[in-house]
Amino acid sequence: MTTNHKQMLDVKEILKYLPHRYPFLLVDRIVEIHGEDKIVGIKNVSFNEPFFQGHFPARPVMPGVLICEAMAQVGAIFAHKARGGMDSGKVFVLTGLERVRFKRPVEPGDQLRLELSCLKRRGSFWKMQGIATVDGKVVAQAEISAMEIDIL
Repeated sequence: MTTNHKQMLDVKEILKYLPHRYPFLLVDRIVEIHGEDKIVGIKNVSFNEPFFQGHFPARPVMPGVLICEAMAQVGAIFAHKARGGMDSGKVFVLTGLERVRFKRPVEPGDQLRLELSCLKRRGSFWKMQGIATVDGKVVAQAEISAMEIDIL
């Protein structure tokens, strides 16, 4: 089902959908939700991120695995919103990454735009295409699988 309206979520709303907290919450804002088709989130990359202290300190670069995690977090919000809300006893967990590619480094001061679209959905299982960009240039892409499970 496609809806053409945009929907925004600030970090207070995001905290209702994700169990992650500092320093592992990697989504600052949701700027678009298009029904079950697409979601777009933003991560503002600050020099104060704890991973920059040890990940190439002479030339700080956001670890690729954290870019994938940020995409997965946006994907979890997407799945919750697309199915009409959240079951308080459930959480979405990452089940797989495929076709992961890193094209450019993400550095302090960048704004990471995380766009996910649904490739396949069956019950509580989702497969999504994630594309991360900075200033309109692709920095990473991946196929992300996730599943809703009971809270551990």
